[in-house]
This record gives sequence, structure tokens and C-alpha cells, in this order.
Amino acid sequence: MTKVVRGVRGATTAAENTPEEIFRATRELMLAVIEANQLAPDDVASVMLTMTPDLNADFPAKAVRSIDGWQWVPLMCATELAVPGSMPRCIRLLLHVNTERRQEEMVHMYLGEAVALRPDMVEHAQKNASGGA
Repeated sequence: MTKVVRGVRGATTAAENTPEEIFRATRELMLAVIEANQLAPDDVASVMLTMTPDLNADFPAKAVRSIDGWQWVPLMCATELAVPGSMPRCIRLLLHVNTERRQEEMVHMYLGEAVALRPDMVEHAQKNASGGA
């Protein structure tokens, strides 16, 4: 089968707007996405990271670069739109993955309060983790 580029999404929340908390939350999310999708840095074309406007103490890319081998993957940080009523202190990521897997086989991760954003994807990830049971 030919490899294609698939998107893998994820989101989490930071407890507060500090460099340490942004780093911790981003790293935890990235490691969960890597593990759930069995990714190596060479599988990933790029990673986009966004944060809500209330998080501005540091760049989330620093957490991704701290993971062995990931310092060479192109990363982009951006601020989310300030939509009234949106989830506060939210960090999102989008990985562009070269893979032979089908779209529905990709595991999207939502952690912390961000579970409320996509409960359907949380259930999908849990099913994949348990072997589809």
C-alpha cells in the first residue's frame, strides 16, 4: 500500500499560564499521541501547535523538541482564535503523518479538560487501546 499524509489531532489543557505547565501539558499530549499511533520522528512531516490566547508564557514547541529525535521535525506555533465561550488554557496539536493506515485507524488524543471537546474521539482512542474491543 502507498503511504499518504494523514492528520492526527490532539488537545489538552494547562492548569495555569506558566512555562512549566505549558511544557508539561504539551509533552504529555505529544507522548500520548506518539504512543497511541506508534510514531517515529521520520513518520511525521510537520507538527502544528496552537494555544488559546490566555496561554502566552512560552512556546509549546519547546516540549516537542525535548523528546528524543523530534528536534528535526518542523514545528509551528500559533494562537487560536479568541472565540467567546471557548475552552480556556487549551493546547492543540495537528501532526501530518506519512502512513499506510486508513483515516479511521489514526488515534486522536484528548486529555484533561479537553476531553469535553471531542468525547467521540476519546471513545475511539480507548477502543483502539484495548484492541478494538
